[in-house]
Amino acid sequence: MWGLTLEPALDRTDLLAAPVAEALRGWKGEGSFQVAEIDPGLADTAAFCERYGVPLEASANCVIIAAKRGGEVRLAACVVLATTRADVNGVVRRRLDARKASFASQDQAVSETAMEYGGITPFGLPAAWPVLVDAAVIEQPHVVVGSGVRRSKLVVPSAALAEIATGEVLPDLARPVAS
Repeated sequence: MWGLTLEPALDRTDLLAAPVAEALRGWKGEGSFQVAEIDPGLADTAAFCERYGVPLEASANCVIIAAKRGGEVRLAACVVLATTRADVNGVVRRRLDARKASFASQDQAVSETAMEYGGITPFGLPAAWPVLVDAAVIEQPHVVVGSGVRRSKLVVPSAALAEIATGEVLPDLARPVAS
């Protein structure tokens, strides 16, 4: 698929962060997960898509959000297509009932997920975290997401994102990137 050499993800757990491998081993939903080894220097979305011939609309980013209200900070994940950006100050903030919502710092995202920055994926996140998925992601047959490490990517049936236990598909979670 595209310019990627795909293998069954559970045959190559060396290409997955530990929490991702654990999540995929316990997966009860539909679909199969494939993994592709990539150049870790090309893990960032634009460079990855250009090098491996993956259309931006088939690549989904998982961003970690810190939602604050009354001194309490809750973390959540948003999954949006690479052609869009999460509406953090609108849809996300309201859905998480937060006074303020922003992207979690790199250090916080890495320490809380046990994944590498640039490889964070919705599979294997802490069990209590909401995983908000833009409806446009689910409309794709398959999407490329992180694997928890920068040296590989997962190719998953997009419907699997709606099957994450704490997942919720939201219309208008993301807005198109201005050209």
